[in-house]
Amino acid sequence: MRFLFYPAVLAFQLAGLWAQAQQPVHLAALPRPLYWENIPVDFEASGARLVIESGEKTDMFRDPNVTYNTDNAPKLLFIADSNFVLTAAIHHAFASKWDGGAIVLKADSLNWIKFCFEKDYTGQHRVVSVVTRGISDDCNSAASAANSIYYKIAKAGNVITLYFSAEGKSWYLVRHLVFDSNGPLKLGFLAQSPTGKNCRVTFSDIHYSTKKIGDPYLGE
Repeated sequence: MRFLFYPAVLAFQLAGLWAQAQQPVHLAALPRPLYWENIPVDFEASGARLVIESGEKTDMFRDPNVTYNTDNAPKLLFIADSNFVLTAAIHHAFASKWDGGAIVLKADSLNWIKFCFEKDYTGQHRVVSVVTRGISDDCNSAASAANSIYYKIAKAGNVITLYFSAEGKSWYLVRHLVFDSNGPLKLGFLAQSPTGKNCRVTFSDIHYSTKKIGDPYLGE
């Protein structure tokens, strides 16, 4: 009976998660409700903290060789303001290659930015930025020995600036680029596990403001 009953329990749990994930998610740190694109295995949301657990073989990438195009990683997004600054600490266990947590800025399925803290192909904990305009431009930046890091993404008009920080105070500029869009952009959070079974990512110390950064090198 256990083997007959277990699938029914699993189906019930999945149906419950699906129904829950169809509802808007509210975080006190953000001005508007967030909505899911792709359903997570699990999630928690409270105040300025969010946990997203992705399932296996989940990713968001459009390979320059056009051999690997996928967008099945769970993302929790809201409509961003025309100017904003979003900061958050990202933490996960770096269990499998390419496991990662990211801040995502999305215009549509072919135009988006994924600012990811992931386990790279050498096993390093890596700051990675993926700018996609039809095809992904994948850029590996600094490595970190820690499992946690602070990220900042700033939008001033059509200019996007990406930063990271070890402690959330001194910011290092990663990329500074023009990102045009015909409509409002979606902003939020992603978890991925392209080669693993799952990746549970914690986003904490989330802060959002509608100011415009004056000095891109200082992030202020």
